[in-house]
Amino acid sequence: MKWLTTYNRGGSVALEEIPVAEYGEFYTSLCDRLADPACHIADYFAVKESEGLRFFCLLMDDKAGTVDLASFRYGYYDDRALESVTAVRPEAHPFERAVTEQTGVRFRGNPWAKPLRYPSDGRRGRPSIDRHPFYTIAGDALHEVNVGPIHAGIIEPGAFRFICNGEKVLHLEISLGYQHRGIERLITTSGNRLRQTVLAESIAGDTAVGHSTACVTVIEKLAAPGLPAGLSARLAAERAVAIELERIAMHIADTGALCMDIGYQLGQVACEALRTIVINTTLAWCGNRFGKGLVRPFGTRYPITPEVADRIRANLAGVVRRYREVREDLKSAPSVLARFEDCGIVSAGQLARIGAVGMAARAGGLKRDVRFSHPYGPWTDTLGGVAEFRTQGDVMARLMLRGREIFASAGYVTALLDVLDDGKLCRAEPVYDVPLRPLSLAYSLTEGWRGEICHTAVTDRAGALAAYKVKDPSVHNWLALALAMRGEGISDFPINNKSFNLSYCGHDL
Repeated sequence: MKWLTTYNRGGSVALEEIPVAEYGEFYTSLCDRLADPACHIADYFAVKESEGLRFFCLLMDDKAGTVDLASFRYGYYDDRALESVTAVRPEAHPFERAVTEQTGVRFRGNPWAKPLRYPSDGRRGRPSIDRHPFYTIAGDALHEVNVGPIHAGIIEPGAFRFICNGEKVLHLEISLGYQHRGIERLITTSGNRLRQTVLAESIAGDTAVGHSTACVTVIEKLAAPGLPAGLSARLAAERAVAIELERIAMHIADTGALCMDIGYQLGQVACEALRTIVINTTLAWCGNRFGKGLVRPFGTRYPITPEVADRIRANLAGVVRRYREVREDLKSAPSVLARFEDCGIVSAGQLARIGAVGMAARAGGLKRDVRFSHPYGPWTDTLGGVAEFRTQGDVMARLMLRGREIFASAGYVTALLDVLDDGKLCRAEPVYDVPLRPLSLAYSLTEGWRGEICHTAVTDRAGALAAYKVKDPSVHNWLALALAMRGEGISDFPINNKSFNLSYCGHDL
């Protein structure tokens, strides 16, 4: 079967250029390609057309650095069930489940055909979490423990159902996404580019820079002729500085959260103070601690001035020095090692099967990092480096990897600031009156602090958005948390949960 080969740095593609195959041919080709560990699905979804649905699949090849596109059609009066890719390649499960939920198309042989989320515009109406078909096991020695349906700390919807034998967890099932946020629909129905960007910043509040960068990149790729051609290297570098500061802040915050869950107060309070310095640095730059308002289409109202650059350098130097001391204390504390080592292990094989991405994948030896496999902005051109990774796959590995990424990101920020230190400013103003190319598709892959973020847009004949799809890395990685808990004591759930720190709202679109 023919696929259209594209690159993350490329622009939009005309819909007529994307090959259309019969489903049987598409199914065989996708299953075969997913057998290669270098390949995984970036996104897979359906868009309404006049005669039915057109499915699009974005397949990433990390070795070749390509994103291959293919499609197939399904008529409105076609009632056949499609052969399930999930039955052969489990990583397809979130995509097939979402398609069934949103369109009613069924996949024959799908082993876990349950709702992925309850979308506000889905075909299932507004069912209650009380009726979710949780998995059950019969046995007099077993009992169930329910956590949720509202997280007590962050007030986000999340239901966790444990099946236990005594204190040992045999199975954990996680159900999310019943808040009916409708983010994709709101972006699709809005023609206001500023509003679309603000909505993207709200997909996951702790990843405002990551998601807004993905969103504006899609807008820039789809922009009709006559607007600024491409993106200036300076603006791309400034966005990279922002996203690396976001990565540093969140990894420090997670270090503190893990310390808190085991009563290691020294590490907790130290990390809280260090994270505050980082987000206050972003505040001094753009007026918002989380970088909201910073990333806008084609330009910025907050260019990095020499004063801002000096503040970032000075603050990061102090943060890195003090965090290094905290990290050394954690590595040498017996009480920390006793709780974190060999706890919540997820192997590289398991991570590959479920399509794990980002930090969660790299902690188990699966080297997936969009910055280096599918570069964008300054990556590989201005910045060198390789993906940081660990192989143990336990809580300690996920903690130690955070430290490595903090140090690496601080180095990237310093290198970018050195490039920007020429006395010039980014003079490009944001452009919001952006007509889009008709009948086109554009995607953007961005490495957020949790992992790869994928935004994809499809336009109609008038250049309006026919579909806008968002994939937060948490969609891939929640199943990794469930696997990490198998065979663990239920009291270890908090530290395993914190070691992944996945997004509830990023999943609930």
